[in-house]
Amino acid sequence: MPYKFYGGGHPAAFKTLTSDGPIKRAFIPKRVVIPLSQHAGSPAQPVVAVGDAVAVGTLIAKATGFISSQVHATIGGKVTKISHSPTPTLARALSITIESQGAAEDQEFKAPAKRRDIDLLSPKELIDIIRDAGIVGLGGAAFPTHVKLVPPPEKGIDSVILNGAECEPYLTCDHRLMLERPKDIFKGLEIIARALGARDSYIAIEDNKLSSIYAMERALSAFSFQSSAFSVKIVTLKTKYPQGAEKQVIKAVLNRVVPAGGLPMDVGCLVQNVGTAVAVYEAVHLGKPLIERAITITGPCVKEPMNIYARIGTLISDLVALTGPFLKPAKKVIAGGPMMGIAQYTMDVPVIKGTSGVLLLSKDEIDEAPESVCIRCGKCIEVCPMGLTPTTLMYNVKNKRFKEAKELGIAHCYECAACAYACPAKIPLLDYMKFGKSKIHPAQAKGY
Repeated sequence: MPYKFYGGGHPAAFKTLTSDGPIKRAFIPKRVVIPLSQHAGSPAQPVVAVGDAVAVGTLIAKATGFISSQVHATIGGKVTKISHSPTPTLARALSITIESQGAAEDQEFKAPAKRRDIDLLSPKELIDIIRDAGIVGLGGAAFPTHVKLVPPPEKGIDSVILNGAECEPYLTCDHRLMLERPKDIFKGLEIIARALGARDSYIAIEDNKLSSIYAMERALSAFSFQSSAFSVKIVTLKTKYPQGAEKQVIKAVLNRVVPAGGLPMDVGCLVQNVGTAVAVYEAVHLGKPLIERAITITGPCVKEPMNIYARIGTLISDLVALTGPFLKPAKKVIAGGPMMGIAQYTMDVPVIKGTSGVLLLSKDEIDEAPESVCIRCGKCIEVCPMGLTPTTLMYNVKNKRFKEAKELGIAHCYECAACAYACPAKIPLLDYMKFGKSKIHPAQAKGY
């Protein structure tokens, strides 16, 4: 029986646009623009130069610190430019542009001829493979996965939670992965648990994805894990936004509360996305670095909404062209979902490791009602999953009282937008939260 977390709400899901079709293989782009800062932590450092020829999967940028991630070529061709370019986070980052060359078969990743004997690999060897593959969390945060797999010795991890909640409206790429690749997810989960020495694992799925739940349960009943002591349980969660956030999914699955300012490891947990588990499987079993990911292209403007495997660095404009002519003009293009995604000023930005979807909305779907006066209804307080007081924080930020906002816990806001969604006065509370946080932690600012 799953537990409940404080706050949250129930925005319309809009998932049926893409939930029933298989994940498609996108075209191989002729050009990719691969940012070297598409993960939490330090940007990667280029190890190639303009004019170099690279194959699919070639290391093109090396991690520069413990919290950093390797970056690989996602198509085969020639490096034509190394310069700063826009990214979906609204920040500019040093990026490597590759122009494709060669036959179509040269654009497919070729697994090493000699396969690894997975059973003989130690936890450290597994973590090294994951690190070298450049894997980061594919749920959106893009935190380097290998870092999460080496918690301090005093932080023993007894439980792993694979996050298949996918609570963000419109997005269904995780849902499709659970339908189409459950065995790969289990193989990746087993690797993650072995690397941590954890015995208990859970796969958390919201109850609006019944077909995913049934598919995972059927696959689990037929799957043979290496250790008979390894425990895996499918947990059905009541649909509620933002169920997919780490702290909320831990509360819902295990009834453990991550302390303010703390991390999941503080309560003996590690949370990974189901897409990350697939990437871990591919890296360890197939020797494949993170060069592509499943994303959702959707919205009322899109003629043929779909889930696709997109190469990292593919321009959003190229992907959107695959869906056919717009049914109506797109007023807003969002990288991610409507709640936590970031509106873009151009579609000539690349898919990065943390891009879970592209949402195109027309003017009919955008509420442009003017902001009015706060009526102190308290709805934002009711829905805030972190127990904050968004209107009080807003007034402090608006009046440049950033010290007071910090003392009231604005740093604990993880920008789920539940407060802005619930506000009847249409106050852009999320914008105030982001701006206030940027003044407290400038290095973490996104677009400010």
